[in-house]
Amino acid sequence: MILEIRTYRLRPGTADEFVRVMREEAAPLLGDFGIRVVAAGASLVREDGHEEAYLIRGFPSLAVRDEQEAAFYGSDAWRDGPRDAILSRIESYHTVVLETSDAAADVLGGHRP
Repeated sequence: MILEIRTYRLRPGTADEFVRVMREEAAPLLGDFGIRVVAAGASLVREDGHEEAYLIRGFPSLAVRDEQEAAFYGSDAWRDGPRDAILSRIESYHTVVLETSDAAADVLGGHRP
């Protein structure tokens, strides 16, 4: 399994709404495009005082990741849906992609294998 861990540095005062939109709107929409959302939420600590959040997604392969992301980000459902509510709250983001087992992703998502 390919895991993508994305961290977001958020604009001040936007973390609660960012996480709400991510969990209630963006995550289900990602699922509609076959993208597995392992976990999403706010960071428990503020690095240098900044509000931060994360999104962890799972894919069967790098090729599938590329295909699913292109379909998702190119869709009217994203552009006309939660896109503006998400992007307007992001100051910057960073992505790390790694290979792991399905069981490790399950543990990160709060599921016991």
